[in-house]
Amino acid sequence: RADSYGERRPAPARGASAKGRQGQKPALRPGAIENDRFKTARQPKRDSDFYDSDYADERDTTEVPGGVRLQKVLAQAGVASRRACEEMIGAGRVTVDGQVVRRFGARVDPAKQVIHVDGKRLPTMPDLVYLAINKPLGVVSTMSDPDGRPSLADYVADRTERLFHVGRLDTETEGLILLTNDGELANRLTHPSYGVQKKYWAKVPGRIERDLGRRLKKGVELEDGIAKADSFGIVQEHGQQALVEIVLHEGRKHIVRRMLEEVGHPVIDLARIEFGPVKLGRLKPGTVRALTVKEVGELYAAVGL
Repeated sequence: RADSYGERRPAPARGASAKGRQGQKPALRPGAIENDRFKTARQPKRDSDFYDSDYADERDTTEVPGGVRLQKVLAQAGVASRRACEEMIGAGRVTVDGQVVRRFGARVDPAKQVIHVDGKRLPTMPDLVYLAINKPLGVVSTMSDPDGRPSLADYVADRTERLFHVGRLDTETEGLILLTNDGELANRLTHPSYGVQKKYWAKVPGRIERDLGRRLKKGVELEDGIAKADSFGIVQEHGQQALVEIVLHEGRKHIVRRMLEEVGHPVIDLARIEFGPVKLGRLKPGTVRALTVKEVGELYAAVGL
């Protein structure tokens, strides 16, 4: 008779006992595929009449005994209602530690496991804080100041977490600054190798030359090296002043002011209106708001977390 590889082997002698045949591999059932005999935790036995030979299950190996139900974690993080989160799980839109989880009752550890929804990481650690502040003029971009000047700490004095400011703005520049106690995210957002873009609006004197954008994107020679804009545009021109938009992914000290002054347009007023995917919007000066789950997920994605 033929074995699973198509070779023939002699039939057992008549009268041979079951004990004498214990070392032999059992014959495949009719219609079974070869892989059926190798049933493992990752590739369960499947009927070849209904599954292709290369079919592979998405096996859930993320279960944490005593953990929190996955749909509850998603709902508490603000993704959607618990019912909508169950639908996301069932649709295969949620991964835990890189593995798709489709079971509604799956239990996870949000403090240790990494959860993604639609490819974006979910902030699930309950003690992590992500804030945006519109820094007013005259406020230093630090969490304390030995000279007693107003600082960012004054606007989050009611919080008990130790917060880091992500990047800086000089005292005479207003606009968006992020505050968080997520050290890894903060470090990556400020490291130039990740190329997280920041968008500024600057009021400058004089009419804007047509080739100014090209010159800024090509690079401006400064005392500490060449600085290049990622993009440049004119928002509005009025008389002898203009409002321009400049996007950079580096954060050298006074970089926007020095670049524009070098090309003959010293800054009158300057504000940062975007930091990566986070927008200042209508946030008033001196006001703090929590980032949305979507914004935090996009920040994670921007730096490869």
